[in-house]
Amino acid sequence: MTRLRPDTLPPSGRQALAERFHAWRDLPLDATRCPIRDVLDRLGGRWTLLILMALAAETQRFNQLARIIPDISKRMLTQTLRDLERDGLVAREVFPTKPPSVAYSLTGLGESVLGPVALLLGWAEGHHGDIRQAREAFDHAVG
Repeated sequence: MTRLRPDTLPPSGRQALAERFHAWRDLPLDATRCPIRDVLDRLGGRWTLLILMALAAETQRFNQLARIIPDISKRMLTQTLRDLERDGLVAREVFPTKPPSVAYSLTGLGESVLGPVALLLGWAEGHHGDIRQAREAFDHAVG
């Protein structure tokens, strides 16, 4: 298993993260004002990144998204899209057809998150094997 070096993030970057965490921790607890709870919680949702990735290339209709992400229920797709629309990351356009059709696209704000998402996805792809090995070792030791 590949071990991450403790200096993957320069000491100044590690210190900056620690200081930001302490600053947030020292504020009165208000989850709506905490960026981790308020914003990153949404981005860390089970379906959010897959939907953002599906919309990265082009506008998609609801049923196209459902086909692209086949293991999401229509109810959960609807809810996640509403949440992303509420957060200003996704735009919803209704077409006056019978029955009405709806298309979803990324807003400017939604496009602005693609860079950080791409970095996270690259990290996940690069370390997926390490994480699976760690899980197996843990499960073997515990089980």
